[in-house]
Amino acid sequence: MINHQKMKNITTLLLIITIFTLLSFPTSTEADYVAKLCPNTATFTPNSTFQSNLNRLLSALSSNANRSTGFYNATVQTTNNAVYGLFLCRGDVVGTDACETCVATAIAEAPQRCSFKKQVVIWYDDCMLRYSNESFFSTAPQLNPLYMWDMDNATDQTRFNQVVAASMNEVATEAANDADKFATKKENVSDLIHLYILGQCTQDLSATACRRCFSFAIAEWQICCSGKLAVRLLHPSCNVRYAIYPFYNATAPEPAPGAPPPPPKGKSKIPTVTVVAIVVPISVSVLLIVVGYCCITRRARKKYNQAAADEPSGDNDITTVGALQFDFAAIQAATSNFSDDHKLGEGGFGKVYKGILSNGQEVAVKRLSRNSDQGTEGFKNEMVLVAKLQHRNLVRLLGFCLEGQEKILIYEFVPNKSLDCFLFDPERQGQLDWSRRYKIISGITRGIMYLHEDSRLRIIHRDLKASNILLNGEMHPKISDFGMARIFGVDQTQANTNRIVGTFGYMSPEYVRHGHFSVKSDLYSFGVLMLEIISGKKNSEFFHTDATENLMSHAWKLWRDGAPLELLDPCLRDFYSRTEVIRCIHIGLLCVQEVPADRPTMQSVVLMLSSYSLTLPSPQQPAFFLQSRAMGNMSEATLDSTQSISKSSPSVYEGSITEVYPR
Repeated sequence: MINHQKMKNITTLLLIITIFTLLSFPTSTEADYVAKLCPNTATFTPNSTFQSNLNRLLSALSSNANRSTGFYNATVQTTNNAVYGLFLCRGDVVGTDACETCVATAIAEAPQRCSFKKQVVIWYDDCMLRYSNESFFSTAPQLNPLYMWDMDNATDQTRFNQVVAASMNEVATEAANDADKFATKKENVSDLIHLYILGQCTQDLSATACRRCFSFAIAEWQICCSGKLAVRLLHPSCNVRYAIYPFYNATAPEPAPGAPPPPPKGKSKIPTVTVVAIVVPISVSVLLIVVGYCCITRRARKKYNQAAADEPSGDNDITTVGALQFDFAAIQAATSNFSDDHKLGEGGFGKVYKGILSNGQEVAVKRLSRNSDQGTEGFKNEMVLVAKLQHRNLVRLLGFCLEGQEKILIYEFVPNKSLDCFLFDPERQGQLDWSRRYKIISGITRGIMYLHEDSRLRIIHRDLKASNILLNGEMHPKISDFGMARIFGVDQTQANTNRIVGTFGYMSPEYVRHGHFSVKSDLYSFGVLMLEIISGKKNSEFFHTDATENLMSHAWKLWRDGAPLELLDPCLRDFYSRTEVIRCIHIGLLCVQEVPADRPTMQSVVLMLSSYSLTLPSPQQPAFFLQSRAMGNMSEATLDSTQSISKSSPSVYEGSITEVYPR
């Protein structure tokens, strides 16, 4: 027999385990922020009529947050100041407190996260909120979605991608035809791997518009994220998500047909002590299994790395020093002891070699100059940070080698070298037709936006130029060479330096004059690069023919005189899109304006390129930096006692790969 003290101990143990289990589940009442989209192209002033109408709209949305459909749209309109808005809760949380909490959080936070913006989309785990000064109801614009991915790849990618593609299409079809525009699906990839898929559209869309929206998202997945174990695709009108762990609330299964009825009520003939002796161990076992499952699931979710949200929550430390570090002997063998036959190029940071690892993988090996004074631990930590930057338009760092005085970086190998090898070569520039150049521009914008807004770090590249844009086998662009990059804290917007580094002709005026750099200085460099891609001419070429003009001033004069198409590379004159070319010139001129605040953000540039319905502001006269012929023959000219700048095409080495600013 079990005495009363043992019974008390068992009961206490069961209570402790139960409390521990309950604490293992998330209990926060706050919604989990995911991402936002709020371009600078449309803003309002404080205390304006628009703000008053926006407050009324948000109030109307808030008062309807408990609707059984989990969806509501509304309009507040006065003369020339209409505001359109809606919220949408995830289909599996409709009718729960989570939906109301999420909508309330979104309504409270959106005006702060997107201050004074007229066009806002903000996503949380359980809902989304959208408002705009333009009507968007019942439409799904042709926009590429924001996306997030898990850093891990499927082992059998062919099988995994087949299952994902088929499942996403099935979910898309089911959701498009569903009254609530919501569907989920569980599919087995293998005996051990299960796939969970969710798709949802805003309920104002027709079945056709909803399916079309899903097609934009699925097409983006094929480009950005195939093979990834967890992906989230966010479009203002729909979203698709999948993972190999359950992330939505599945409907409880109904009893199987023919299941036996519950036992009749009455006294049990089994002794109480026997019941306790049987039930308690089973309960403890079940609870321990649940606790273990929760820990595993939570750990898997923490690995979920977002590549399109600008304020990721939590730390992602799955990349470690040990996983990235290569042996020097292995690098020597891969490059035939750094032989000239393997050399791909040489710059201010050192030489670059092609290498073939022991597993047959081709890599690019950058052997840094030995004059870097960065410490060993700082170098290791920095490499771990940079390796976490993963985007299809960034060259991926695979690892590093650090032995003695050797500091070596190992990157993915990109076969078509750099953009300048095609763009400025009369014999090869014809391979870059307008369609390809437009895709290159779009790819570069996405890569820079990831650096500026969407990665876990805010990175200022500081050396964007044609020779730092590599082209893969499909001629897709990949931004490379982070040797001058600076890592900003989340809330940091600008920094200063006493030594100016970069490439003359690409550097912004505030950087050259005062050492100020920010995301807007990268925008200036991007604007110069964009005009070079359109014209097929180097900015520096103008200095050799006319010391009073550069590419920006030439483009500005053509724009001012109403002849922007004369800037277009002559080899493209027969086949191009007039609308796309003029819009790209317009955006390029906006990026090279002298005042940093007048330049758009990269997020705005992405929106400008993808939506022709947006009216772009008129560009102001660009900043002119005119180099005399005497200066053109100098390798370096001193600006003052502390600032120097390279006037030749190679970039100047500042002494570290990046400089990390504390948050």
